[in-house]
Amino acid sequence: MNLLRRDPTADAVAPVVEPGAEVIATAAIGPRRRRRVPFRPAAPIPRWRLRFAASLAVLGPGIVAGFADNDAGGITTYSLAGARYGYALLWVLLASQIALFFTQEMGARLGIATGQGLTGLIRERFGVRWAAFAAGLMLIANQGSIISEFAGIGTALGLFGVPLPVATILAAVAVVLLISRGSYGKVQYFFVAVGIGISVAYAISAYLAQPDWSVALHSMLVPQLQSNAAYWLAVVGTVGTTITPWGQAFIQAYVVDKRLGRDELTAERVDVGIGTLITNVVAAFIVVACAATLWANGITNITDAGQAAEALGPLVGEAATWVFGLGLLAASLLGLGVVPLASAYTATEAFGWEAGIDHRWGEAPAFYGILAFIVGFSAVFVLIPGLPLITVMFLAQVLNGILLPFILVFVMLLAGDRRLMGGLANGRVLNVIGWAVTVLVATMSVVLVIASVAGAG
Repeated sequence: MNLLRRDPTADAVAPVVEPGAEVIATAAIGPRRRRRVPFRPAAPIPRWRLRFAASLAVLGPGIVAGFADNDAGGITTYSLAGARYGYALLWVLLASQIALFFTQEMGARLGIATGQGLTGLIRERFGVRWAAFAAGLMLIANQGSIISEFAGIGTALGLFGVPLPVATILAAVAVVLLISRGSYGKVQYFFVAVGIGISVAYAISAYLAQPDWSVALHSMLVPQLQSNAAYWLAVVGTVGTTITPWGQAFIQAYVVDKRLGRDELTAERVDVGIGTLITNVVAAFIVVACAATLWANGITNITDAGQAAEALGPLVGEAATWVFGLGLLAASLLGLGVVPLASAYTATEAFGWEAGIDHRWGEAPAFYGILAFIVGFSAVFVLIPGLPLITVMFLAQVLNGILLPFILVFVMLLAGDRRLMGGLANGRVLNVIGWAVTVLVATMSVVLVIASVAGAG
């Protein structure tokens, strides 16, 4: 029974009383109006959450550089250190972490303050000849490192029965396609994901080795010094593996490519700190795994990480070989992505050409052309029958040792230039620390080169 009836000609609804019904309403009901929901502002987001989210967006260059430091050459060096000297070199990793933080922080700060890569700044500040000199040496040294990455991939996949030519071709194509077809974000996510895989693999390897963690911790905090020359050469080699010329160039160029600003410096310093911590924690896992198994059982004559992986099987179980091998594969793939990228940045910056992962082939042909050539040449080179890969890695290490002092001197001169850096230039304390690290690393690099050449002769 309808008590209210709409009059189509009226704006109001009047009550209509049917026969026999009680009057329910006698007053006219006003015009129908749309109900308004009162606006209630959302609760404000806490400032600490906004800062935390902004900091997360900055993370990347330092972490990727930290993961990439543990490439095929690094894993080989740490495996040899653990197999030959047990836990005795763990203190070196802690010391090198401090030095690595300051050198990487200066590289990131240079990129933020100037918006240019390292060789681009060298060209602008010291001239084309010095830029070409630094870029040329770095490209040659990087080439040896890239060949080492291919060798690491071949060795790792060889543990699972994959032939070297197949492994090399697949890796080369995958890396070039990833970098040339992906955006900055996608490439960074890939690098970080692979880096996490490396960390997990070597953490598991260290756990399976069942080391004496109290001895390992003591060796890290209290230097276990030895008087023989081979030990100190191993110390120099371990530091030289951690601080590299390509790593210094890469983090600065990567910060520029990410377009970080001055207000993001604090977050980037955290990023660098996390990256340097990751570098040395993973390195410590590798040393501990080899010390607790190979060194503890008198197996000290290995020459590469592949032999270390194979030797772990009979001592700990086949799972240890597979996990160690997968870690080597992931580390080599990451190095194969990062080191050629550092080379492409270096070459294009030195001559002022367009560069950057977010560009397409048509926008940065020199950048991608150099990258593809470097990867392709290295892939073909590593397939040469009878190639002495150990010698190639040795020469790359010597060239890195020669170049590193020059690169660090350039970094210090640029980072202390107030006309260039403004308020982000090194202060007195950073200058003292930076030059102390530079002199120490340069001295160790000279010792490494002299000892390596004398040993080769």
